[in-house]
Amino acid sequence: MTSTLTALLCLGLSVGLRTPVQAGPLPKPTLWAEPGPVIPWKRPVTIWCQGTPGAERYLLEKEGSPAPWKIQEPGVKASFSITHMTERDAGRYRCYYLSPAGWSERSDPLELVVTEEEPTARRVGGAPSLSAQPKPSVPWGATVTLQCEAEIWFDTFHLHREGSLDPPQHLRLQDTSAPSQANFTLSPVTSGHQGTYRCYGSNSTSPYLLSQPSDPLELVVSDYTVENLIRIGVAGLVLVVLGVLLFQARNDTRRTHDAARM
Repeated sequence: MTSTLTALLCLGLSVGLRTPVQAGPLPKPTLWAEPGPVIPWKRPVTIWCQGTPGAERYLLEKEGSPAPWKIQEPGVKASFSITHMTERDAGRYRCYYLSPAGWSERSDPLELVVTEEEPTARRVGGAPSLSAQPKPSVPWGATVTLQCEAEIWFDTFHLHREGSLDPPQHLRLQDTSAPSQANFTLSPVTSGHQGTYRCYGSNSTSPYLLSQPSDPLELVVSDYTVENLIRIGVAGLVLVVLGVLLFQARNDTRRTHDAARM
């Protein structure tokens, strides 16, 4: 802690800032990554830190670094870009900002992980496989298990839904004699679980370096209540249309009879 504060003091003097010695009363900012926290090797990622109006400067720090990793200028939010993501950039990040009232609290941590290079340069191992039990199409409120399995040994498995800004789910294996697989249980299933999933493997020696992704698995959630209401609505509409047609036919027949009498 002493070395970190010393580094921050030196940084503050060099750029003309007040030293962030202690978090002030300001609310902590929000930190997220786009397109998401799981980034393919050497692909770009943008880290966003959103504070409050009046923020004068944003700082982004990476766990294990002695001083803030990046500095950005004023605004409601700031972006920090990584043009070519590698294992060196992966890790746990936090951000905070300076305002006239002082320094904010640090944000909640954001973990960025990077997937392995092309298969020809594998360090982690082959991609695992992902399956759904009992099946990838489930009704609302049911339970589904997404099973991630690998031919080689991983001590940790990760499950991520494409497009989600939330961090991947992690499962650390305790029994090294068991098969290299992990079961992610989703229960009760809602529409928020629907989407395309991939899973990854990693080892504790390189926790932020993941294997190549599994093939995608599409999870479909059916809401039987909504489906039944739709069916009832369609049936009701058909009955109304038939009633209108019948009423019109009877009127046409009556007019024909009246014309014949005349």
